[in-house]
Amino acid sequence: MADVVKVAIAGAAGRMGAEAVKAVEGADDMELVATLTREDSLEKLVTSGAEVLVDLTVPSSTEANVHFAVEHGIHAVVGTTGWSEEKLETLRKKLEDHPEVGVLIAPNFAIGAILATEFAAKAARYFESVEVIEMHHPNKVDAPSGTAAHTASKIAAARAEAGVAASPDATETDQGGSRGADVDGVRVHAVRLRGLTASQEILLGDQGQQLVIRHDSFDRVSFMPGVLLGVREVAKHPGLTHGLDHYLGL
Repeated sequence: MADVVKVAIAGAAGRMGAEAVKAVEGADDMELVATLTREDSLEKLVTSGAEVLVDLTVPSSTEANVHFAVEHGIHAVVGTTGWSEEKLETLRKKLEDHPEVGVLIAPNFAIGAILATEFAAKAARYFESVEVIEMHHPNKVDAPSGTAAHTASKIAAARAEAGVAASPDATETDQGGSRGADVDGVRVHAVRLRGLTASQEILLGDQGQQLVIRHDSFDRVSFMPGVLLGVREVAKHPGLTHGLDHYLGL
């Protein structure tokens, strides 16, 4: 029988956290040893004997949680957004002092969303124009979403590698910001609407044609296979990994 991984979940009282609790408890190769809410001390990670921390908290808490885990030799699987390039670089330096520890920061855990991003990056070099629309529930605190920003960055990198020019845009004035965020030269638009969970559309256009790549998550259970994959694989990947696609061989 395979070794059982001891897992702690931070943010267990949230909607994603509650689903993760059920997913870990239902996995034969995992043991849920601790659940943490904002009132709990991080020392609970140490006293519980956790080997992997799943962080599903909020941007204001996630950095401290992950640094604590790394300092105590605990691997981390992170679904919380708010990780700027500066924060990622600080974490990389911290991990140099703990080379046995792995950290996965995943903009999205839904396998379909990850594949949509990969498909879009491959297709983007063949189209003159590309834009991203992300749609989430109104309780989401950040915009654009981490998934959309990650998608836009991968698209931009693929287009730059292929020598594709920026999408044409004759806009001269945009006082209301209706053209969306500029992520590495790719426009990203955010929608917040009651009834949604998480959706992303990548629009690719050229003379006489359009390609739309869309992924919808209707329930947070869609993220759980990715969370469990991260828990199973993170110890095999020391250092910082940004994006679950690296665990999928993509």
